[in-house]
Amino acid sequence: MMRGISLEQDLRLLINNPKYSDIEILCKDEKKLYGCRAILAARSEVFDKLIYNGMKESCEKQISLQEINNNISLPEINSIGMEIVLEYIYTGSIKEEFLTKDNIIEAFYAANYFQLTELQDFITKTSKNAIEKNFKDNDSPELLSKFVEKNILTENSNLQNLLVEAVATIPLNIIEFGRLSITGLQYLLSCTSKERMPFATPEYEVLRYSVILVAKQVSNDAYKTFMERLPTLEKLEQIKNPRIENKFMTQKVAKELEPLVKFIDFMRIEGQILVDIIEPLEIISPEIIFDVYRQKTRLSKSDLNNIRGIPIPTCVWDESECGASILIEENGKIACLQEKTDSWRNVRAKMILEDNGIFEWDVIVEKAGSDAWVGVCASENLNYGFWAGRQPTGWVLGIKGIYRTSDKGSSYCPPFGDGAIITVHMDMNKRTCAFTVNGTRYQEVSEWNNLPSKLYPVVSLGHFAKLRIQPHRKNG
Repeated sequence: MMRGISLEQDLRLLINNPKYSDIEILCKDEKKLYGCRAILAARSEVFDKLIYNGMKESCEKQISLQEINNNISLPEINSIGMEIVLEYIYTGSIKEEFLTKDNIIEAFYAANYFQLTELQDFITKTSKNAIEKNFKDNDSPELLSKFVEKNILTENSNLQNLLVEAVATIPLNIIEFGRLSITGLQYLLSCTSKERMPFATPEYEVLRYSVILVAKQVSNDAYKTFMERLPTLEKLEQIKNPRIENKFMTQKVAKELEPLVKFIDFMRIEGQILVDIIEPLEIISPEIIFDVYRQKTRLSKSDLNNIRGIPIPTCVWDESECGASILIEENGKIACLQEKTDSWRNVRAKMILEDNGIFEWDVIVEKAGSDAWVGVCASENLNYGFWAGRQPTGWVLGIKGIYRTSDKGSSYCPPFGDGAIITVHMDMNKRTCAFTVNGTRYQEVSEWNNLPSKLYPVVSLGHFAKLRIQPHRKNG
């Protein structure tokens, strides 16, 4: 390798290289790394104080740092996180592919300790990109669990908030047991019980997931028993006798469940489910059950939704309401037109926009193909085999940045293509529509005033176009 061409390339030769190092770093996992005193101190005030001020006392977050001759001991920082920190300290950058679900939280923990805020921001950005690219099965449950267990929680951590919001939008009953830890679940429930944010899981399913997760920790028998006694909402009618004869098992599960119970709102669970399923299991204290019964009795009609926070609308494409040759994939999340046709093909979503309120959803252009349009349509008289922008019942924005209805419209925003994220903002109070394209919010389309009182999300696809729909995800 020729030297002198790139400063970054030459400095990379020094990383963890015993030949050029004058200090050893012993990590929590007993792995030894190597560093240069001057570089470490110049790039981190924490290292500077440690190396040149001889700091020997315990520091913040119970991490004991001590200097003994040419050694530094970091008993709370693992080498996989420290290696990322060293890469950043020496070169000022990190390649996104270096960060994985196995090291990203450890790296954030180490960056937080050494006060490397730009590295923390980069790790957060990388996590956000990874979650957005993999909508179906991202690693946010595991990452949230690791984050909570590392005890680096603060009020204003962007990564912390990002992970909570990401897990909150996943129905708990599709998260395999073991991916989200008990402490991770407890933190998720504590956050979502205080703040109104999009949340995908009905409260009964929250309780079910909590009980089974705890039971799995108690024993395999407890796990199997509660899996049988606590079905999903769709299978509740199959349970005839939920009682469990093994009182020791139920008492053990009830005890382990206590930290989670205080974050579960039993008022959001139907009374019949409380009576027929939950109370007979004897895992919730009689005082809690009685108090819920009393409150439900006092309410002639509950105004509570059965999902905490802001219920997430049904953001899936409707296979029964689309043009010929449209292919619906990933349980309704993706619509694509994989062959050439004589015209655009339309598909609308199952989400109904009516009454009052503001509705928002995202459409991701996975492939722009020959053409693609995003918008809304009326509930009747839309021809799914003909471009929505030429019909009086369709209002759409195209990839060239032009909006159309009845073949009339104008320029609205710069063109966009593959990977673009379009957020549709539908205000049913004023019957107006606006769009955000790749993070930039544009004004309402003034010509689209007094839209119908009942609408649906819709897209028009040219051949080879591929569009994904999802609930709107606010930037963290």
